[in-house]
This record gives sequence, C-alpha cells and structure tokens, in this order.
Amino acid sequence: MVDLPSPADRPDEPRVGTDEWVASHGERTARRTGVTGFIARVWDRLPPFGRLAVFVVPTAFLPFLMSEENLTRYALYTLFYALMGLGLNVVVGYAGLLDLGYIAFVGFGAYGYGILASPQFGNHFQAELAIPAVAIATAVLGLLVGLPSRRLVGDYLAIVTLFFGQAFVVFVNNANRIDFPHFGHVDLTGGANGLSDIYPPNFFGYEINSTRRYFYFVLAAFALVLTALYFANESRTGRAWRALREDPLAAETMTVPVNRLKLLAFAFGAGLAGFTGAIYGSFQTGAFPGDYDVGLLITIYAVVILGGTGSLAGVALGAIIINCAPELLRSEHNASLLFYGVILLTILGKVRPWRVLGVFLGGLVAFGFAVHAIADAAWPRLTAAHAHSTGFLKGPIEDWVLLPRHPVKIADYGYVILIAAILLVTRLDGWRRLVALVPTVYLGAFVWENLLITQTAGATRLILLGALLVALMNARPQGLLGTARVEIV
Repeated sequence: MVDLPSPADRPDEPRVGTDEWVASHGERTARRTGVTGFIARVWDRLPPFGRLAVFVVPTAFLPFLMSEENLTRYALYTLFYALMGLGLNVVVGYAGLLDLGYIAFVGFGAYGYGILASPQFGNHFQAELAIPAVAIATAVLGLLVGLPSRRLVGDYLAIVTLFFGQAFVVFVNNANRIDFPHFGHVDLTGGANGLSDIYPPNFFGYEINSTRRYFYFVLAAFALVLTALYFANESRTGRAWRALREDPLAAETMTVPVNRLKLLAFAFGAGLAGFTGAIYGSFQTGAFPGDYDVGLLITIYAVVILGGTGSLAGVALGAIIINCAPELLRSEHNASLLFYGVILLTILGKVRPWRVLGVFLGGLVAFGFAVHAIADAAWPRLTAAHAHSTGFLKGPIEDWVLLPRHPVKIADYGYVILIAAILLVTRLDGWRRLVALVPTVYLGAFVWENLLITQTAGATRLILLGALLVALMNARPQGLLGTARVEIV
C-alpha cells in the first residue's frame, strides 16, 4: 500500500509550493500594528477608484485655497511631474528598461504641439486633434528608438538612450537652419530661441486660458492616465512586463515575447511622454531646448525612485515631495522647520528602545549647551552673531548653536568635517554609532545655521534633496511605496 501525502493545508506540515520564509514575512506584514499598520490595512481594503479619489478629491479644492502663484508653483508643476513620472514608470518601473532619453519624448511632444498650434507655421489645430496626434507620433518615435535598442540591456541601453536624449537637444537647437529639397529653408524649432506664443488648448471651442482651468485640465489628464495604467498593469501585458523586469531570461524561457514587450514599453512610455509634453508646452506657451535636458531627466527619475518604481501611488507621492520640498526651502523659516523637523522625526523613528532615545536626546541637548557655554567663555566671537532662523526656533538656537561673527571660513571647514563625520557614523554600529551621532547632529545644526540656510534658494535645496534620496535608498531601496523584492539565494 502506498502512503498518500498528508493534506498540504495542515498547520503542522510544510505547505507545498510555498516558501516558508516568504509566507512568514507576509504574515508579519499583515500583523502590523499602530497608526502605520492601521493606515496600511485601510489602504489595502480600498478599491482602486477609492484610492484614486483619496488623491483627486482633496486636490480638486486647491484652487479655492491657494493663490494663483502658489497654485502654479506647488500644484500644477506637481501634476506635471507626476504625469511625466507615470510615463517613465512604464519603461523603468514596469518593464525594467533603463531609458535615459525619456525627456526627449516630452520635448518632442511640446515641439510637436507647438508646430500644430502656434504662429510658427500659422497653424491653430484644435486640441482634441493636436494632442492625440502628437501622442501617437511620439509613440511611433519611441517605437523607432526601441527598434535598435531592443537587444540591449543595462548600461548599454542607458548609453544608447542617453545619446538619443542629447541628440534631440542638439537637433532642436539647430533645426532652424535646415534646407529641404523642393521646400528650401525651413525653420522647424526656432533654434536656440525655441518656439514661442504656443496657443492654449481649445477643446470644441472651450479655451483653457487660465491657471484654474489648466489645473483642472491637468488633474483630469492625470486621473485618466492613472486609470489607464492601472488597467494596463493588471492586464496580461502588465504581468508580462513585470516578468521581463524581474528576469528577462526566465521570461523568454517561458515563451514571453521579450523583444516585442520592450518595443511596446518604449512606445507606450513615449506616447505618454508626448501627451504630457503637449500639455506642458501649451501651459509654458513655448518650447525651448534647455527645458528638456538632463536636469529635468534627473528630477523625473527622482520622482519615480523616491515613490517606488512600479507603484502608481508612489509616483504621485514622489512628485509631491520632489516639487513641494524644494519650494518650501525657498523660505528660511520653512527651511528651518523642515530641516530640524526631519532630523527630529528621524531620531524618534530610528533610536530605540525608548530609554535609549531619552538618553540620546538628553545627551544631544546637554552637549550643545556645554559647547556653547565653553565657547562663550573662551572666545565670545564664536557666539556673537544671531540666528537666521525665525519664530520660536530663534531663541533656543542662539543659546545652543555656535554662531560666529564671521562664519564663512569656519562654516566651510565645518561642512567638510560634517561629510567626514557622516561617513564615519555609517561605518559604526551599536552604542558607538549613538555616541558619534551626538556631535554629528550638532555639527549639522552648526553648518545649517552658518552656511546652508543662507543659500536656501540655490545649492542648499539640491544638497538636501540629494541627502533625502541617499538616505531613503539606504533605508528603503524599493522607494516609499514600492514593493521589496524577495530573492532566495
């Protein structure tokens, strides 16, 4: 008699086809407690359109709460970044293709719409015709770029697509001096001056000619693209894209048409980029070569990486942080609140148990007051200046942080030492890290008050944004809302 195997669902037996560590990891995630666990459970239970409404409905009230200038700076550009991020998410997040020429497709969309709806050629196409035509043409361009790149992966694909992006910038800078056979001289792009006076979108006689109308138009476009990408991700093609991203060789072994999926991802992402570029160009009332260079590419990649590659909600969250945080840093008061608030929240979230947290905060405060008192007694010039921070932070900072009368050189030296101290802290562990972290945090406050806060409109924003991304990639390599990959070795 042959012994039959016991049922696979018995609690005291291994489950067939299930990795025990992966299963237990999922169970631990489901048992999360506290505010974070509650929010995660509520979010998981929401239907897809409910999740979309969580973002769209509150956003729709922003024009009634913000001035026109703030609506443009904070809301509209956030939506534009989110739309660009959604297109890049198809190529990078879904298909796993490192496309560094993506912004060229956005520029192609802006220039294409400008050619169809500007005084450049005397055209004034209706938006319901021009925008779909530009999106389709950009998708075809993406297909053509993907054809020679479909067999490339990794760094080789990145080099080819980066070349395409730079070639686009060179082309639009010089496309005002082209002589076509039978047509003679044609100015396609306006050269370095770009295309100006692009007409606003006109849908069946309804012209979008105000900031509020643009906002609702872009919000509707974002909701439409997000919905389309959700269904695409849940489709058979979306599952095939994810298989391609995880392991192209395994996907090809399982008869997944890898090359065709790469071309489809290039075309789909490029089409969305062209769609966004057409709207963006009409809002800017122009298309200029410098708007679609490496700087914008880095910003959109930061949006996708910060939010989590492959996550639709993560793209929206990443766009909010990437656009709004630097804008808030333009004000010294907001910058100080954000700087000290992030440091405090990080300490509260990372230092455990609670008694160690209390000792650490007490040691940090005592260390600062001790350094300030010693410096004030030995060399009063080190405490003679006033804090740049305003409000309730001003008094405590002046009693805690060293504020030299002429801080330029000493602040520069402090900045270099701070970088070295941060590198040292990352190499330590246990109580050594906590001890070294006390002077490091204090040194960070010193450099902030004497150097960085005076440059919040320029370098400081980029430094803090870079530091945020580096810290996040160390803490959560998958991004804020991305899903961690589980690899069994």
